Amino acid sequence: MTAPVSAFAALHHRAEPLLLPNAWDHASAVLLAAQGFAAIGTTSLGVAAAVGLPDGAAATRDHTLQLALNLGTEDFLLSVDAEGGFSEDPAEVGEFARELLVVGAVGINLEDGLVPVAPHAEKIAAVKAAAPGLFVNARTDAYWLGDPGSPTLARDTLARLDAYQQAGADGVFVPGLTDPDGIAALVKRLDVPLNILYSPTGPTVAQLGDLGVRRISLGSLLYRRALGAAVEALGDIRAGRVPRGEAPSYDDVVGLGHQRHGSNAAPVRISRPGPTSP
Repeated sequence: MTAPVSAFAALHHRAEPLLLPNAWDHASAVLLAAQGFAAIGTTSLGVAAAVGLPDGAAATRDHTLQLALNLGTEDFLLSVDAEGGFSEDPAEVGEFARELLVVGAVGINLEDGLVPVAPHAEKIAAVKAAAPGLFVNARTDAYWLGDPGSPTLARDTLARLDAYQQAGADGVFVPGLTDPDGIAALVKRLDVPLNILYSPTGPTVAQLGDLGVRRISLGSLLYRRALGAAVEALGDIRAGRVPRGEAPSYDDVVGLGHQRHGSNAAPVRISRPGPTSP
């Protein structure tokens, strides 16, 4: 696994930031990779919602590992959103990370949920000990869950990130931070690549790159947009309209599975569906 992991790490040190789309199943991952993305992440919300379980409740360990098993042999680099590692025991989190590495993942995203700093740093260290090659993206939820009006928010965030860097994190993630000045200030203080969650109301991908952000995640956005598109299409059909938007054909989606089994299925091309499209 050394070469793929090194290739994934290298994506965080290019001139342009790594734009990481997040998938929730095999079809979505393969379809996104077919758009030219070398690396794909997973979204814990999408994985949990697809099986009717809550996100962030350590309820989807097996589902997450199964998805990694399904995707780990595909022709793209895979980073797995693992919530807080699905355990409070650092050794168990380390073992989960080792299993991810075995099935082909090259990265893991670990969120702190604003727990005390030391326990999360211990998880990061345990992951680096159990799966040294795995790229650990250490996420703090300081801006996501904390008080946006706190005068110490930026300082507290940096303290968490410093501890995670020292524990061995290869990158750090601050979802919820969209202020350009705050982002630029963090970039200057960090020794590892900064990951920011894209927001439609925040800086563009190009602007984030100019600020020094090296990884831009889409999180659950694509999954939620897919749900929205399904509801919108249903509304069109019920109102007697041809559904708007674009969709892969039935054969295209079948072909995604064929590609997994080594067939020579043609690349997926999204086409506008007509009234009789399957």
